Amino acid sequence: MASTRDEHRRAARISFTLIALAASAAVHAAPAAPPSLASCEGSYQQALGQTNTFDARGVWLDGHRIAWPGVAAEGQFKLYYSATAGIAATVGGKVSGADGSVALSVSAEPLPARFKYLGAGVALSTSELPALQKQIVLVQENTDGTVRDATALQIAGALDELYADAERVSDLGATAAKGGTSFKLWAPTAQQVAVCTYDNGSSKARAITPMKMDARTGTWSATARGGQYYKYVVDVVAGRAGLVRNLVTDPYSVSLNTDSQRSYIADLADPRLAPGGWKQDTSPPTVKALPDMSIYELHVRDFSINDRSVSLQNRGKYTAFHETGSNGMKHLTALARAGMTDVHLLPVYDIGSVPEKGCAVPRPSGAPDSDQQQAAVTATHLTDCYNWGYDPYHYSAPEGSYSTDPEDGARRIIEFREMVMALHKAGLRVGMDVVYNHTYRGGQDERSVLDRIVPGYYHRLDLKGEIEHSTCCFNTATENRMMAKLMIDSAELWTKFYHIDSFRFDLMGHQPRAAMEALQARVDKAAGRHIPLIGEGWNFGEVADGARFVQASQLSLNGSGIGTFSDRGRDAVRGGGAGDSGQQMISQQGYINGLSYDPNAGAGLRPIADLLQAADMIRVGLAGTLRDYPMQTYTGETHALKDIAYGGNQPAGYASQPGEAVNYVENHDNQTLYDINVFKLPLATSTEDRARVQMLAAAINAFSQGVAYYHAGFDILRSKSLDRNSFESGDWFNRLDWTYRDNNFGVGLPPAADNGKDYALIKPLLGNPALKPSPADIAFSRDVFRDLLRIRASSTLLRLRTTDDVKQRLRFFNVGPSQVPTVVAATIDGAGYDGAGFRSLTYLINVDKVARTVNGEAGKAYRLHPVQANGADKRAREAAYAAATGRFTIPARTAVVFVE
Repeated sequence: MASTRDEHRRAARISFTLIALAASAAVHAAPAAPPSLASCEGSYQQALGQTNTFDARGVWLDGHRIAWPGVAAEGQFKLYYSATAGIAATVGGKVSGADGSVALSVSAEPLPARFKYLGAGVALSTSELPALQKQIVLVQENTDGTVRDATALQIAGALDELYADAERVSDLGATAAKGGTSFKLWAPTAQQVAVCTYDNGSSKARAITPMKMDARTGTWSATARGGQYYKYVVDVVAGRAGLVRNLVTDPYSVSLNTDSQRSYIADLADPRLAPGGWKQDTSPPTVKALPDMSIYELHVRDFSINDRSVSLQNRGKYTAFHETGSNGMKHLTALARAGMTDVHLLPVYDIGSVPEKGCAVPRPSGAPDSDQQQAAVTATHLTDCYNWGYDPYHYSAPEGSYSTDPEDGARRIIEFREMVMALHKAGLRVGMDVVYNHTYRGGQDERSVLDRIVPGYYHRLDLKGEIEHSTCCFNTATENRMMAKLMIDSAELWTKFYHIDSFRFDLMGHQPRAAMEALQARVDKAAGRHIPLIGEGWNFGEVADGARFVQASQLSLNGSGIGTFSDRGRDAVRGGGAGDSGQQMISQQGYINGLSYDPNAGAGLRPIADLLQAADMIRVGLAGTLRDYPMQTYTGETHALKDIAYGGNQPAGYASQPGEAVNYVENHDNQTLYDINVFKLPLATSTEDRARVQMLAAAINAFSQGVAYYHAGFDILRSKSLDRNSFESGDWFNRLDWTYRDNNFGVGLPPAADNGKDYALIKPLLGNPALKPSPADIAFSRDVFRDLLRIRASSTLLRLRTTDDVKQRLRFFNVGPSQVPTVVAATIDGAGYDGAGFRSLTYLINVDKVARTVNGEAGKAYRLHPVQANGADKRAREAAYAAATGRFTIPARTAVVFVE
């Protein structure tokens, strides 16, 4: 038997469908004339009807209920509607400019869980909805009909219920066929929609074709012949802008012309868009489970723009990757041979912040501590060729600035595929960094796409109806059906048509776990194999602590098989936190750079307990941050990692399986590790020792259970001249040198916007030539890093598959109150374990400036790992094990592995 609520919903949908159908003629007979061919050449927006300004404090909960937070259930409530967006509702006066109204009744039904964040207020209901294509204003009136309060409405709840069937529309966008191109656009609140077609990226429109809306799904469709590019003309009520005619590209664009002016018509299965050998392209079979992944995070432009071994026309482009003889490709190939499994590309979808043609190329120069370089870079930062790319414009189209011909919509598709093929041939799987949590622009901005098609739907709104910005930009609402669908459809497209092997989700904690699990199922099906998903599971902003849904965050994803970046080991290794500035960057030393045992001049004397706690947190990371792994702490007590505190109020262990933890000590965000160590290591530390400290961090990452993640250039001591946020610091501060002669330290003061407040600290460091590593230091790090990759790849004991495996096989020693605090040591039992390669494996990491000895198990037939016995670090060969006593001796600032 259906519930009363279900009956209400069914009645509301029937009522709405009848009203929508009845209103259809009125919609198409709206005061605005139908768009003409001239509309295809006009401005990106045209005002059709002025409006009065309303905020949007009212919220549609579903197809028949509304919540108005903060308002008492007094007076009478009505919905006023207008096809021309002409409603005026001044407090104390009467509503004018409306076509009609619908009375509302106060409802006692509780708020749905999805909207619990709204808090107290009045709940209202109706069984008769006005057509949502019109302006709708919710008014609280006195008994005499005068206005007490008025607001617009947030529409996602209504659209999600009334147009739920739109989720099953499988061919949104442009579908090319012999009989013409089929266009489908979800725009349920639009009054009119037409599609303009063009022969190329600069020609005048050849035709405009009216589209028809399906009242059941809210999807507009049409078929048109000819043309290679297209845009939509959408007449829609857009909040404060009123009734507007928007000329807009397609959210489902698969490619575009220069600067995303027009969407490109393409069948991604067309052989003409496939480079030779594309059908035969396969991913390297190096990853059987998530812990097998060793990832190199790389920016496409960084990779080759300064590599003179790449032909000039290919520098900074997708095509650089198929120049196999270049220094950069030789570097990547060597990493793959050593055991790196994946390259993760910083955003390569269409981004909004980089001009795709005629971008500026500054030529900085100056002393190591000069401000001239940053001034030159900053002067062109909005028009230069560089950005990390966390500025999504079109989620499912390749970025044009990385193409040799951004005007040709086909070229970027082909070249992107060539890049994937080249990396696969080099032995590297290809992952994508995706940013579905926000868009580059919102509202009626020219580079806003989603909001100009269905205003107020795709973005997450605050209690006043303004778009939330906690992610930095215009937060999307992936809890809404069609935003989640756009994300999932996009990921499926990249998997199916570009052979993408994995995804890294920016600010994944702003997305629902349910949406991520649905995405996982879809991409796995598209690939016919498991596609690993990892992401930033940070818990903050308007969604924090499950305020709006169960998040895809660290503490909410356990058991999902989706990996999140772990800050536990990261912060213990580096010291302090990611947001530190000023003196904190110096005083907050970490485990590898001197905490307590080698204080710098600004750190003061830190208690030994701080070092012991850091050592325990290093072990947490080495154990895969697993919730149920039992570990003896420095106090002598044994606790499951979930019962050990991190950061005061979080559990140190949060993952259910090793593959759910992504271990890293450096990525594109914040200072590089070399740079943070410039702040934290004592100034007198030699560059040889600075290279050793860097490789201690590499060893911790390589030996940690879970996914290993590295920033490109980490292995060659990459510096960004102390820049804490190089997202638009240009080629100058983001340079990579694959000749291994320079690490880019001391190339000028970093941009003032993010670093200026710390110039007094930064300037003397950059001006100190003793802090710049030599080519020999860089080569040492490069070669030791590859040895560590080989060690990790040599045995599944460093890549254990399950929590039970870790609990049964990993045992830390040198623990408890009497430990040597600068040495972390563990043994992993390999008996009977598939791929172990050894009966057991023992690693020891000595971060101290002097050799240390610790006691292990006596009577073992240990020998130095074969890689290290003939490896790049000659000091490692001095490590010793005495079978009679079980004592290990580990040289200063050295990580060693013994096997039997």
